[in-house]
Amino acid sequence: MHPKRPRGITPTEAEAKALASAFRLRVLRLCLDRPMTNKELARKLDANPATVLHHVRTLVATGFLAPQPERRGTRGAREVPYLATRKSWRMDASARPSGGGAAMIEAFLDEARYVNADDMSLTRLGLRLTDDEYAELRKRLAAVLDEYADRPPTPDGRPISIFLACHEDVTRD
Repeated sequence: MHPKRPRGITPTEAEAKALASAFRLRVLRLCLDRPMTNKELARKLDANPATVLHHVRTLVATGFLAPQPERRGTRGAREVPYLATRKSWRMDASARPSGGGAAMIEAFLDEARYVNADDMSLTRLGLRLTDDEYAELRKRLAAVLDEYADRPPTPDGRPISIFLACHEDVTRD
């Protein structure tokens, strides 16, 4: 189990920039449950290994990925697997630089295209709330997500992703 950290930690500039990349967010998701090498990540993301290594190094330097014990590959080459530290969950999303929210949406769309939409649990709801009611809703949703994020992973459980967006509906008066 990862140590519980207070939610809402203000990221440094380097941390914020690291999280403003949809590609890096996808790397973190892939390394959430099991360590993966640069080669494995490149294959899974259909990307150039040099590009992946650049992003992996950025995530390691900012503490979002942790190198695991070195292992030998199929041809005896030295390989370093990386595991997500779950640090990104505790970062204050509102403190991310411009583009951080767009990166999260882009990462979601990139990942969602591999899933049959009929297999997703989708909900869409329009509300009319005061500022206090909206703050309460966000606080309660965050509490539920934090509760699940703080649980130790279930070894035989299915990997589940959640993307939740609350926003002002600018199309309605």
